[in-house]
Amino acid sequence: MSAIYRIRIDSRQCQGHAHCLTFLPETVDFDDEGYAYVPEAESRRAEMTDALRQAVANCPERAFQVVEE
Repeated sequence: MSAIYRIRIDSRQCQGHAHCLTFLPETVDFDDEGYAYVPEAESRRAEMTDALRQAVANCPERAFQVVEE
């Protein structure tokens, strides 16, 4: 059975640096105040890609998270 990965951005930690956008431009969006979020339709992945790993590693606030379900 394959793992499913859920992408989350902790809105309390996000400072709007947009590093995640560099790695996942098709996945990340920003609200009216400039904070990142992942729309529900984009929040699940069947594999842990290099782009996901890079987005996690480059978030200075550690707000970008990927968890296995």
